[in-house]
Amino acid sequence: MSENETTVTARNSLLDAARSFVESAAGLPGVQRIALIGSLLTDRPYPKDVDLLVFVSGGTDLAPLAAAARRLKGRLQSQNRGADIFLADQARYLGRICSWRVCEPGVRLACDALHCGRRPYLHDDLATIRLDSSLIAAPPLQLWPTVVRRAEIPGDVEALARRLEQPHNKPFHLTPGLAPSGRSVRRR
Repeated sequence: MSENETTVTARNSLLDAARSFVESAAGLPGVQRIALIGSLLTDRPYPKDVDLLVFVSGGTDLAPLAAAARRLKGRLQSQNRGADIFLADQARYLGRICSWRVCEPGVRLACDALHCGRRPYLHDDLATIRLDSSLIAAPPLQLWPTVVRRAEIPGDVEALARRLEQPHNKPFHLTPGLAPSGRSVRRR
Protein backbone atom coordinates (compact mmCIF):
# COMPACT_ATOMS: atom_id res chain seq x y z
CA MET A 1 0.00 0.00 0.00
CA SER A 2 1.40 3.39 -0.97
CA GLU A 3 1.79 6.25 1.51
CA ASN A 4 -1.06 8.12 -0.17
CA GLU A 5 -3.35 5.08 0.12
CA THR A 6 -2.43 4.73 3.81
CA THR A 7 -3.24 8.41 4.40
CA VAL A 8 -6.60 8.08 2.64
CA THR A 9 -7.40 4.91 4.61
CA ALA A 10 -6.51 6.50 7.97
CA ARG A 11 -8.60 9.60 7.35
CA ASN A 12 -11.47 7.69 5.76
CA SER A 13 -11.75 5.29 8.69
CA LEU A 14 -12.02 8.24 11.09
CA LEU A 15 -14.56 10.00 8.89
CA ASP A 16 -16.62 6.85 8.42
CA ALA A 17 -16.64 6.26 12.18
CA ALA A 18 -17.70 9.90 12.72
CA ARG A 19 -20.57 9.47 10.23
CA SER A 20 -21.73 6.33 12.00
CA PHE A 21 -21.65 8.10 15.38
CA VAL A 22 -23.59 11.09 14.04
CA GLU A 23 -26.25 8.82 12.57
CA SER A 24 -26.72 6.97 15.87
CA ALA A 25 -26.44 9.97 18.23
CA ALA A 26 -28.73 12.21 16.17
CA GLY A 27 -31.76 10.18 17.22
CA LEU A 28 -31.07 10.38 20.95
CA PRO A 29 -33.34 12.54 23.12
CA GLY A 30 -31.72 15.80 24.20
CA VAL A 31 -29.06 15.85 21.48
CA GLN A 32 -29.48 19.21 19.78
CA ARG A 33 -26.48 19.56 17.44
CA ILE A 34 -23.33 17.68 16.47
CA ALA A 35 -20.19 19.30 15.05
CA LEU A 36 -16.79 18.13 13.86
CA ILE A 37 -13.81 19.92 15.36
CA GLY A 38 -10.08 19.17 15.61
CA SER A 39 -7.38 17.78 13.35
CA LEU A 40 -9.67 16.11 10.80
CA LEU A 41 -10.55 19.60 9.61
CA THR A 42 -6.95 20.07 8.50
CA ASP A 43 -4.97 18.33 5.76
CA ARG A 44 -2.97 16.42 8.40
CA PRO A 45 -2.37 13.01 6.78
CA TYR A 46 -2.51 10.90 9.95
CA PRO A 47 -4.85 12.41 12.52
CA LYS A 48 -4.83 10.36 15.71
CA ASP A 49 -8.49 10.81 16.53
CA VAL A 50 -11.85 12.26 15.64
CA ASP A 51 -13.14 15.13 17.77
CA LEU A 52 -16.88 15.71 17.91
CA LEU A 53 -18.74 18.43 19.77
CA VAL A 54 -22.21 17.39 20.88
CA PHE A 55 -24.68 19.99 22.10
CA VAL A 56 -27.13 18.64 24.68
CA SER A 57 -30.02 20.09 26.63
CA GLY A 58 -29.71 20.50 30.39
CA GLY A 59 -31.57 17.41 31.56
CA THR A 60 -30.37 15.01 28.89
CA ASP A 61 -29.71 11.45 30.04
CA LEU A 62 -26.12 10.99 28.88
CA ALA A 63 -26.06 7.18 29.24
CA PRO A 64 -27.22 6.43 25.65
CA LEU A 65 -24.78 9.00 24.27
CA ALA A 66 -21.98 7.45 26.35
CA ALA A 67 -22.83 4.03 24.90
CA ALA A 68 -22.63 5.43 21.35
CA ALA A 69 -19.30 7.07 22.22
CA ARG A 70 -17.92 3.77 23.58
CA ARG A 71 -18.90 2.01 20.33
CA LEU A 72 -17.11 4.75 18.36
CA LYS A 73 -13.99 4.51 20.52
CA GLY A 74 -13.96 0.70 20.38
CA ARG A 75 -14.21 0.75 16.60
CA LEU A 76 -11.30 3.17 16.29
CA GLN A 77 -9.17 1.60 19.02
CA SER A 78 -8.71 -1.47 16.83
CA GLN A 79 -6.97 0.86 14.34
CA ASN A 80 -4.81 2.59 16.97
CA ARG A 81 -6.99 5.69 16.68
CA GLY A 82 -9.27 7.39 19.16
CA ALA A 83 -12.20 9.72 19.62
CA ASP A 84 -13.18 12.52 21.94
CA ILE A 85 -16.79 13.52 22.44
CA PHE A 86 -16.95 17.02 23.88
CA LEU A 87 -20.21 18.21 25.40
CA ALA A 88 -21.69 21.69 25.43
CA ASP A 89 -24.97 23.39 26.04
CA GLN A 90 -25.84 26.28 23.77
CA ALA A 91 -23.41 28.66 25.48
CA ARG A 92 -20.62 26.78 27.28
CA TYR A 93 -18.37 23.76 27.35
CA LEU A 94 -19.54 21.15 29.87
CA GLY A 95 -16.79 18.51 29.63
CA ARG A 96 -16.35 15.25 27.78
CA ILE A 97 -18.50 12.17 27.78
CA CYS A 98 -17.34 9.63 30.37
CA SER A 99 -15.74 6.61 28.71
CA TRP A 100 -16.45 4.13 31.51
CA ARG A 101 -19.34 1.66 31.15
CA VAL A 102 -20.13 2.18 34.85
CA CYS A 103 -19.97 5.85 35.81
CA GLU A 104 -20.41 6.32 39.54
CA PRO A 105 -18.44 8.18 42.22
CA GLY A 106 -15.63 6.10 43.68
CA VAL A 107 -15.70 3.33 41.05
CA ARG A 108 -12.56 4.58 39.30
CA LEU A 109 -9.73 5.98 41.38
CA ALA A 110 -8.17 7.39 38.21
CA CYS A 111 -11.24 9.50 37.38
CA ASP A 112 -10.19 13.15 37.19
CA ALA A 113 -13.69 14.58 36.75
CA LEU A 114 -14.24 17.54 39.04
CA HIS A 115 -17.66 16.27 40.15
CA CYS A 116 -17.60 12.56 39.33
CA GLY A 117 -21.12 11.18 39.30
CA ARG A 118 -22.95 14.44 39.91
CA ARG A 119 -24.29 14.11 36.39
CA PRO A 120 -23.84 10.51 35.24
CA TYR A 121 -21.53 10.15 32.21
CA LEU A 122 -20.35 13.77 32.32
CA HIS A 123 -16.57 13.90 32.67
CA ASP A 124 -16.25 17.51 33.72
CA ASP A 125 -12.48 17.81 33.40
CA LEU A 126 -12.63 21.59 33.16
CA ALA A 127 -9.32 21.95 35.00
CA THR A 128 -7.60 20.05 32.16
CA ILE A 129 -9.54 20.93 29.00
CA ARG A 130 -11.38 24.05 27.97
CA LEU A 131 -12.93 24.77 24.61
CA ASP A 132 -12.91 28.36 23.45
CA SER A 133 -16.31 30.06 23.62
CA SER A 134 -16.01 31.02 19.94
CA LEU A 135 -15.73 27.31 19.05
CA ILE A 136 -18.91 26.62 21.03
CA ALA A 137 -20.72 29.56 19.43
CA ALA A 138 -19.71 28.70 15.86
CA PRO A 139 -18.04 25.31 15.32
CA PRO A 140 -16.19 25.10 11.97
CA LEU A 141 -18.37 22.26 10.66
CA GLN A 142 -21.77 21.43 12.05
CA LEU A 143 -22.86 17.97 10.89
CA TRP A 144 -26.34 17.66 12.36
CA PRO A 145 -29.26 18.57 12.30
CA THR A 146 -28.13 20.50 9.25
CA VAL A 147 -24.69 20.78 7.75
CA VAL A 148 -23.22 24.25 8.31
CA ARG A 149 -19.75 25.08 6.99
CA ARG A 150 -18.01 27.96 8.75
CA ALA A 151 -14.48 27.23 7.54
CA GLU A 152 -12.69 25.78 4.56
CA ILE A 153 -12.59 22.00 4.88
CA PRO A 154 -10.57 19.27 3.15
CA GLY A 155 -12.14 17.36 0.26
CA ASP A 156 -12.63 14.12 2.21
CA VAL A 157 -14.45 16.01 4.97
CA GLU A 158 -16.54 17.78 2.34
CA ALA A 159 -17.56 14.35 1.02
CA LEU A 160 -18.74 13.43 4.54
CA ALA A 161 -20.69 16.70 4.79
CA ARG A 162 -22.37 16.08 1.43
CA ARG A 163 -23.28 12.55 2.47
CA LEU A 164 -24.87 13.80 5.68
CA GLU A 165 -26.85 16.38 3.70
CA GLN A 166 -28.59 13.58 1.81
CA PRO A 167 -31.98 12.53 3.18
CA HIS A 168 -31.49 9.48 5.40
CA ASN A 169 -35.02 8.13 5.17
CA LYS A 170 -36.04 7.78 1.59
CA PRO A 171 -39.81 7.98 1.17
CA PHE A 172 -41.51 4.61 0.93
CA HIS A 173 -44.10 4.37 -1.83
CA LEU A 174 -46.34 1.32 -1.86
CA THR A 175 -47.50 0.40 -5.33
CA PRO A 176 -51.26 -0.18 -5.23
CA GLY A 177 -52.00 -3.88 -4.87
CA LEU A 178 -48.48 -4.83 -3.70
CA ALA A 179 -47.29 -5.60 -0.20
CA PRO A 180 -43.85 -4.29 0.89
CA SER A 181 -42.41 -7.71 -0.03
CA GLY A 182 -43.51 -7.21 -3.63
CA ARG A 183 -46.20 -9.91 -3.42
CA SER A 184 -49.82 -9.28 -4.33
CA VAL A 185 -52.24 -8.31 -1.60
CA ARG A 186 -55.61 -9.99 -1.51
CA ARG A 187 -58.44 -7.72 -0.53
CA ARG A 188 -61.45 -9.26 1.23
